Amino acid sequence: MVKLEDAVIARLEFSGDKFELLVDPYIAMDLKHGKQINFDDLVAATQVFNDARKGDEKNSASVKKVFGSMSFNEIVKKIVLDGDVQLTTVQRREMVEKRRNEIINFISRNAVNPQLNAPHPRKRIELALEEAKFSVDLNKNFNQQVEMAIKELKKILPLSMDKLKIAVRISAAFSGRASSILHKYNVIKEEWQNDGSLVGVVEIPAGVKQDLFNELNHLTHGDFESKLLEDK
Repeated sequence: MVKLEDAVIARLEFSGDKFELLVDPYIAMDLKHGKQINFDDLVAATQVFNDARKGDEKNSASVKKVFGSMSFNEIVKKIVLDGDVQLTTVQRREMVEKRRNEIINFISRNAVNPQLNAPHPRKRIELALEEAKFSVDLNKNFNQQVEMAIKELKKILPLSMDKLKIAVRISAAFSGRASSILHKYNVIKEEWQNDGSLVGVVEIPAGVKQDLFNELNHLTHGDFESKLLEDK
């Protein structure tokens, strides 16, 4: 349970009526963004308030009228998801910067320049988002924000989010450890041959192809075969 002095207000207004909670700001935003959270860690008090700062608790009749027979955790979830989490300026700035970096990292790993069939440098994506005046909206989930960022980037950069299917064959000496590398990605096919070698097919974002090859090269000292498969 978060300490009272570290909590912020989450407020939902319904027909002019206020319902407030005292919550951990970071866990509340995790919940807004679709992450699994521990509700015991989220709240600083197990009451719904009319005015949380004054400790003015909401009467049970008002809570039941709006939320029905919901459990306390369900009420908390609805208030946080549908209401407003009142972050401090410092907290908001910190969360916006973290989310922006997450978006840039995701795009740099999953997108490519289709003209060169190579990833855009991370800095280029960062500068293009600045040029597009892209703003992080903490009330939207990560996938929604990525879609919005890509839409803006495509106005400035040639950008593709296509995935690649790559077949690999790895000798018996490295096949066991190579399997764990392949399973970091989406393994479509995995076949162990009679001689102990491994044949696999993975589907990966185009931008991480070099990451996969670097890991396999490091393990096998370059002793593996690969082939880019064309979709039929």
